[in-house]
Amino acid sequence: MPSGITSAVTATRASVAGLYVGTSGWSYPTWRGGFYPEKTRPPDFLRLYSERLPSVELNTSAYQLPSEERFTQWAEQVPIEFRFAVRMPRLITHGSRLGLLGTFGERVRLLGGRLGPVLVVLERPRDDGFLLLLRDSLDPELEVAFDFRHESWAGVDVPVVVNSLEADAPFRYLRLREPPYDDAALEAWAGRLRPLLDDGVRVYCYFKHEDEPTGPAYAERLLELLGG
Repeated sequence: MPSGITSAVTATRASVAGLYVGTSGWSYPTWRGGFYPEKTRPPDFLRLYSERLPSVELNTSAYQLPSEERFTQWAEQVPIEFRFAVRMPRLITHGSRLGLLGTFGERVRLLGGRLGPVLVVLERPRDDGFLLLLRDSLDPELEVAFDFRHESWAGVDVPVVVNSLEADAPFRYLRLREPPYDDAALEAWAGRLRPLLDDGVRVYCYFKHEDEPTGPAYAERLLELLGG
């Protein structure tokens, strides 16, 4: 898509088989002059982001389910190998609008092959009946990672729990939320992830958004350490 931008940023996005690392979101004007060229227009953020990182966690969907047009537009702006992890709307996870599950599934499917896992954040106390209903109502073809925020969920049996490397599933999901991450910390994470990638396990890993573009810098460094 034409952008009218001339920039020193080139398509240097690293490629590591099975590794989808990025940040939680991309549309941050404060990243201009650091991660994005100084005069980048907001409509060009995602395209430029996808030239350097292979995945992004979409959190805006937690607060308002994006339109069909928005999902289609996002998919058109990124390479086919790019992946979106999409957070399930709070109206569903809080239990007030489980009827939205069908619509949510239809819309995320508009990302096509660019759809990664669905992130389900549960802040409510443990409710096994609700969890069973939620899982039974989901499109069985969707890959789902659960982020349990209440201690009562400890030990619950689901295929993928956020930030757990132990699972019987074809992927893992990490949310790294405790910056700063110096090189030693990133090297340690690379050491943990390398055996998974070598075994053919896909890894989705997202760094926290901050006003400064530290998140994408961490993501690029982790890609580099893992051979990208």
